[in-house]
Amino acid sequence: MEAGVVVLLLFSLLGITSTLSFYGDSISFMPPKQNGDGTFKVTFYHRQNGRINCEDQSSFKCESGVCTSLDESSVLQTDQDNTGQRRWCQSEGHTTTTIRTNKTSFSLMDSGCCWASNVDGKTNWTAHAELDLGRRSDSHALNGCPVTTTVSSLRSPQNCFSGLPLLAYDPDGDHVRCRFAAKSTAPANFTMDETTCTLKTTGQVGIGVHVFELMLEDSSRKNITLTYADGTSAFREASNINSPPLCKVKLLFSMEILPPIPNCEAGHVQPVFLSRTPSHGDVLHATVGQSFQLYAQAQAHHASINDFQVSGPQNMSKVFKDDKFGKADVTLSWTPQPSDLYRSVPVCFTAETNQSQSDMRCVVLMVTQAALIQGKASVTCSPNKMTVALEKASMPGIDVNFLQLSDSLCSLTSNSTHILGSMSFSTCGTKLEDKGDFLVFVNEINSFELANEIIVRRKTVKIEISCKFPKTISISSYYNLQNSDYVFTESSFGSFGYTFEVYTNSNFTSKVPATAYPVEVSLLEKIYMGIRAESDLPNVSLFVESCKATPDDNPNNTLSYDLIKNGCILDETLQVHPSNLTAFNFEVQSFKFSGNYNEVYITCSVILCESGNAFSRCAQGCVAQPARRRKRSLHKETVSHSITQGPFRFVEQEVPNAVMEDNNSLMKKSDTAAAVNPPPVSPDSKSSGGRRDLAPTVSSGGGWGIEQILNTNISTVVFGCIFSVALVLMAVLVRYFMRKRKADDQKSLLGSGWEN
Repeated sequence: MEAGVVVLLLFSLLGITSTLSFYGDSISFMPPKQNGDGTFKVTFYHRQNGRINCEDQSSFKCESGVCTSLDESSVLQTDQDNTGQRRWCQSEGHTTTTIRTNKTSFSLMDSGCCWASNVDGKTNWTAHAELDLGRRSDSHALNGCPVTTTVSSLRSPQNCFSGLPLLAYDPDGDHVRCRFAAKSTAPANFTMDETTCTLKTTGQVGIGVHVFELMLEDSSRKNITLTYADGTSAFREASNINSPPLCKVKLLFSMEILPPIPNCEAGHVQPVFLSRTPSHGDVLHATVGQSFQLYAQAQAHHASINDFQVSGPQNMSKVFKDDKFGKADVTLSWTPQPSDLYRSVPVCFTAETNQSQSDMRCVVLMVTQAALIQGKASVTCSPNKMTVALEKASMPGIDVNFLQLSDSLCSLTSNSTHILGSMSFSTCGTKLEDKGDFLVFVNEINSFELANEIIVRRKTVKIEISCKFPKTISISSYYNLQNSDYVFTESSFGSFGYTFEVYTNSNFTSKVPATAYPVEVSLLEKIYMGIRAESDLPNVSLFVESCKATPDDNPNNTLSYDLIKNGCILDETLQVHPSNLTAFNFEVQSFKFSGNYNEVYITCSVILCESGNAFSRCAQGCVAQPARRRKRSLHKETVSHSITQGPFRFVEQEVPNAVMEDNNSLMKKSDTAAAVNPPPVSPDSKSSGGRRDLAPTVSSGGGWGIEQILNTNISTVVFGCIFSVALVLMAVLVRYFMRKRKADDQKSLLGSGWEN
């Protein structure tokens, strides 16, 4: 470590707890301040998790006399188990210290005891933090440390653990790396994704309590220079994990792996958060002296939610409510004090049942002054983008030239009354947040400062804009279209839409109007249909994986007929017409289902892929053997979505009397022939009423017949002639063979008599 550059602030908990009740702890820092005499004022908050009594926090000490004073606050319990079993609790206290700069570095580490009884047999633990006091060249301020915490008691059934995303927020926007602390071994089969700060598994983990000691380290996303009080400086390369971190904070927590449960579906026994709940990692804003409220809602269909476990600041109140439908909600209220100004407050919460708990969600409360401009904004949401209009009158003195979206490359425009912005869901830093039953696209309008500015006189602007969509919606409620238009949202493709239209001819330019539904067609008439994909993403292609017909709007009806399956065309009348990459035009001869069915619906399964990707489903095309299909490539294609068109209603054509008489005569002959030698009738070939259809049928995947009736006089005459000729030939052949057999018998009989 460079001399004269870094002051290491290490803290060690002195007291030793005699009971096995320690569940973990976390440390978070206020932005450090430099005093006029060259010393630094540092305030840090310490949360401790335990089982029985969390208020017995011990004092922290700095090493080697670096801290000239330690002003400790009272420790208050912030949350506890409400069942009366005293299974968990959490407390928070804070300490303010003054740091001298005549010391270059120091190292101190003290052990505490004892971890809760755990699978790995760990007992001792340490608290540790390192703070660099150099002034950054990008912000002209001292570095801020990563902010993190957890709830006191984490639990997950053994067969349901899919990962634990940890809070790793940096107030400077730095990259935060999470790793297992030095000299700390990871529990068996647990790994850490250092980039996303997500705890994962590589195999089955043991049932019981596991303890974790992690180190969070931040590094600038761009090259910066750190300048110190003694006049020295140091260069930090962007996101270089080999460079000394700007700050190091240790996070300790435990997690209990529970026995397996029958169903891991979110919302079954394990609660799932609903859309009104903030997303994990959200940054919310609280104002000094004003009450801030956070609302969360969860649901479990087959378990009762009895509480929300919360890790929050002192004096945060909690109001819990539940209902008879498996839903429960919590309202957290907190009023920041003047001493909290510019503090980044971590808040984590879980929904609790007796059997398990929900995923942990964490947010950060950024405490600001009331001078923060929010402004009046109106947001318009469309399938692929959102537009925002800010009233200038609500933000006097705001300069549009110093406003930007989350991506600084995206600017805003203005007119005489409004500041305007438009962004797709895949650009300008727009983030996709999964809120259970909804997907939300979020962006921000922020003010910014120039790199060479020493002072500013512009007000700070921070306005969040968002669009919320159900995971699958019909956009008819937005655009008044017939119900064959759909919008879907996925994390890697954003929001994208499909239209499924019926056209009047093979040019695919004139659509059948919505007022013409249901579409009336005659048997054997050609139907022209087209599917279009709508997406702001460039270089995508549409693939139609399957299309099938059903007699109603239920695509899962067992009575169905495959037109396209696994990308392969199965119907001989279906023809595909040339189109662009995001369109699929085709024609097919009309048909109807055997029996008392007069309507047909067409449901197609469609996929969007990245164009030119040889490993996508689109590139595979027709796959006759589905087992040989490649696994779906993440971020290269969407999941398969179903879209439906119809109904097509069949109208009877008027048939001339002569044709009807010929048909009746033919049916009588056919019935007579069938009575002489009836063919076997399988259940799949039966129509309603048990009558066997005489019309030609095509066997589908389910074995059901589809009637394609030929109703012209020529067809009837030809069929009758062929049938009559066949009967005559059969009679002639039978007579010939009978005469030949009789002659042979006579010859044989004469031959035997001669021998005797």
